[in-house]
Amino acid sequence: MKSQELRKLAPELDSLRLGSGWKIEELSRPQIIVESSYGHSHPGSAHLDTLVKAAGEAIYEGGGRPANYYVTDICDGEAQGHDGMNYSLVSRDMMAAMIEIHVNATPFDAGVFITSCDKSVPAHLMAMARLNMPAVFMPGGIMKAGPNLLTLEQIGKYSAMYARKEITEEQFMAYKRDACPSCGACSFMGTASTMQIMGEALGLALPGSALIPFQTGELELAAQRAAIRALELVKEGIKPLDILTQKAFENAIMVHAAIAGSSNSLLHMPAIAHEAGLELPPEWFDEIHRKVPFLLNIRPSGYWPGEYFWYAGGTPAIMEEIREFLHLDALTVTGKTVGENLEELKQNGYYENCYRYLPALNVTKEEIIKPIHQPIRAQGAIAILKGNLAPEGAVVKHSAVSPKLMEVTLRARVFDNEESALQAVLQKQIVPGEAVFIRYEGPKGSGMPEMFYTTEAIASDAELIESVALITDGRFSGATRGPAIGHVSPEASEGGPIALVEDGDLIRVDIPARSLNIIGINGEEKSPQEISRILAERRKEWLKPEPMYKKGILRTYTRNCVSPMKGGYME
Repeated sequence: MKSQELRKLAPELDSLRLGSGWKIEELSRPQIIVESSYGHSHPGSAHLDTLVKAAGEAIYEGGGRPANYYVTDICDGEAQGHDGMNYSLVSRDMMAAMIEIHVNATPFDAGVFITSCDKSVPAHLMAMARLNMPAVFMPGGIMKAGPNLLTLEQIGKYSAMYARKEITEEQFMAYKRDACPSCGACSFMGTASTMQIMGEALGLALPGSALIPFQTGELELAAQRAAIRALELVKEGIKPLDILTQKAFENAIMVHAAIAGSSNSLLHMPAIAHEAGLELPPEWFDEIHRKVPFLLNIRPSGYWPGEYFWYAGGTPAIMEEIREFLHLDALTVTGKTVGENLEELKQNGYYENCYRYLPALNVTKEEIIKPIHQPIRAQGAIAILKGNLAPEGAVVKHSAVSPKLMEVTLRARVFDNEESALQAVLQKQIVPGEAVFIRYEGPKGSGMPEMFYTTEAIASDAELIESVALITDGRFSGATRGPAIGHVSPEASEGGPIALVEDGDLIRVDIPARSLNIIGINGEEKSPQEISRILAERRKEWLKPEPMYKKGILRTYTRNCVSPMKGGYME
């Protein structure tokens, strides 16, 4: 074991661990790091100490010695509406780096990685790939829905309604009070829920462990199983890079299509693949989403709260529906293949255990996960658009877009930050038929914050939701609904065409054709050659802005990150 080899090289190690509370006989046991994002930062991490405890007890009883390490995460919800959101994406890379430091600075034989949310899940998965030690990912579960199935992503809508005086302050406060009734990831198919599922679909988590509802008591049992499996991996020697193959990523993207997963996955999955030494082109998402149907009736693209996902069978149930597309021979952390895992779940009572929660909710499994022959949509949720506005690509979650905006020409309204765009929407300065541009919000511009409040202001306005699109080099919340096109690359701060757009330009959005183009100037259509000439003239006048950050981690990040379509990670 690696830990025993390094004990000989660092004789102080034994003394220091004994001083930390270890016993002499424990020094020769398999040493397992239990890495988590536990902290009081938000509901997705505040409960993880219970899973850490359950995992640690199982490791000890199994003959190992657990060691608890923590790097807590920030919450995109708490960072909304102010410059704190600029720190969100970089926090992913910082967490991955700290986990790398924890493991490589101290000897461990295997790891259990426990976390729940938007940036912490991809951070843990990136670190697992980078470290390539025997390890199991343990998703931290999901919270209950509130009264009348209230979930947190609705607060953005109610905030816009309150700003427009459509609801009272008392009503607004009641919604805020009830939106997060328990710990766990927020109860919708946002980035946190999506990435928990991606960890399982990649094969790094035990089957059926993603999005277990917090209140069921099943999470602690799953943490124990993950810990026992980590001990077994010490002997078997299976490592993340044995699992993270091209087939694994293709399987995960297929699941992503079936669940209408968050568009932020197109930042995180390429970053995880990069750590595994693979390239994950955005075109893979587009190609796979074209062939795999959208099945999951969970908000924001569906009706039910995210809590119901696991009751309907969770990730294994989705994989069963799309198994004709999957690479069933892909290896997983169980030591078995995807196909073997699915067959075993049918025999061990897993589905019966999930389904027993459904009768009290008065809902059937088929209402939550649609059969593949009766999909919600014949295609998945994500499209990659390209054209003279986005030569490297842009992302749209078209499952949340009105049919009226699938093929449309809009007039540009340009803003160089989200704050001014949001005020324009709330003050009714945006009119139907316009494309609201928010630029200089990409990774190199400001750290790539979410445009959540502006998208919700548009989506909650009955006049605008089917007549206005939002186009940005920033990103969106996983809860985003409505006509939102993001990750436009190259970004504005790098001189991408989005930096050259002016008020009145005509923008052609054609989602079926996967195209995004500037087709006119000042309201008048022009030929492609004329557009190219005019953009070249504008480029001569364009001045690269001064870096927004002169010190601190955002200075480091904005100078060293790659483009949104490559994953926004630091090189």
